[in-house]
Amino acid sequence: MTLPTEFLVYIAEVLERLGIPYHVGGSVASSAHGMYRASADIDVVIDPSAEQLEALGRALETDFYVSRPAMAEALSHRSTFNAIHEQTSFKIDFFIKGATPFDAEELRRSIRQAVGDEQGHSVLLKSPEDTILRKLEWFRRGGEVSERQWQDVLSILAAGRGQLDEAHLERWSRDLGVTDLLERARREVADL
Repeated sequence: MTLPTEFLVYIAEVLERLGIPYHVGGSVASSAHGMYRASADIDVVIDPSAEQLEALGRALETDFYVSRPAMAEALSHRSTFNAIHEQTSFKIDFFIKGATPFDAEELRRSIRQAVGDEQGHSVLLKSPEDTILRKLEWFRRGGEVSERQWQDVLSILAAGRGQLDEAHLERWSRDLGVTDLLERARREVADL
């Protein structure tokens, strides 16, 4: 396994052992559902209780630098903290699940996918539809200039032709205010 895959499997095993709901997003999900893109970190959305977050800190601190105050602040503000592997400086960004209906739906729709070369390793990934929607949301928030976010959306749409839950995309793109971007992306993919 590659180093990022080893960390991905390790983090998934820790979160599952602690009973913390999670899914992996970011470039890992984009690569799994579309075209591969290298990344220097792993993005994980988690929904822990205070006790579970404390247990996560204890589990990680043997090999990772984690700031307990940053973890507590992230939980109270539904924001982010990171864990940095002490030997390799590999970073894992943890995002506390937000409070919107889409945040809940996104986590509920996570899909299990095998990872690595060895059998038996799997993680929960953000669904392809929710990866598209979230990337469109980030694209809009960033002034619609991130070529990386846009290309991720296009690659997932192209790879998922005929397999994506179009009703889900329609419903949540309206709620998130990105229907116009979704339609634009669909047109670009249709022209490929």
